[in-house]
Amino acid sequence: MPPFDAADIQALFTQRDGNFLCARWGRPVAPVIFGLADDSLDVFRAAIRTGFAHARHPVAETDPDSGANLMLFFVRDWAELGGVPDLDRLTGLPDLPARLTAQDADQYRLFRFDEAGGIRACMSFLNMGGALAEAHPAQLAERVTMQSALTFAPEIFPSHQLAALIRAAYDPVLPVAATQPAHALRLAARLAA
Repeated sequence: MPPFDAADIQALFTQRDGNFLCARWGRPVAPVIFGLADDSLDVFRAAIRTGFAHARHPVAETDPDSGANLMLFFVRDWAELGGVPDLDRLTGLPDLPARLTAQDADQYRLFRFDEAGGIRACMSFLNMGGALAEAHPAQLAERVTMQSALTFAPEIFPSHQLAALIRAAYDPVLPVAATQPAHALRLAARLAA
């Protein structure tokens, strides 16, 4: 398939409210994963390290401000999130388990940003009791890693085009965050080069 063009890229970063936001991590990624068996845990750790290495972005053991800044929560039912200490304070969203249950969601992703607009933290919640139960661990790990690398607006599925886009977005010449749709032109130019 040909590389994404500017219109494709703009659509990937246009949020539900119509605003454009393409942000990457502004600090090393320090992952922590809850709710997985050891064999799956190793698959996800490897996918995170490989994915961010491809983007030329560091992965660290800890974040100096929060310990971990990429938090993945795996549950069999959204009600299990009720056992996460201070979940409301962590997410800023009261009654998150009830909201996700009402929406019949399979997953939910939440970003926090630093003063420059770069990603400071990402929390992903995945309900393995629904449609994701059939997902192959390595494919799911790759998808979760890609979804946490940039502020994609729609659901994405791994592809060579997305991997190339992520690598282009991590070009140190580009800003860590952009809110103008013209940024899609800059990314498209890098993909076409």
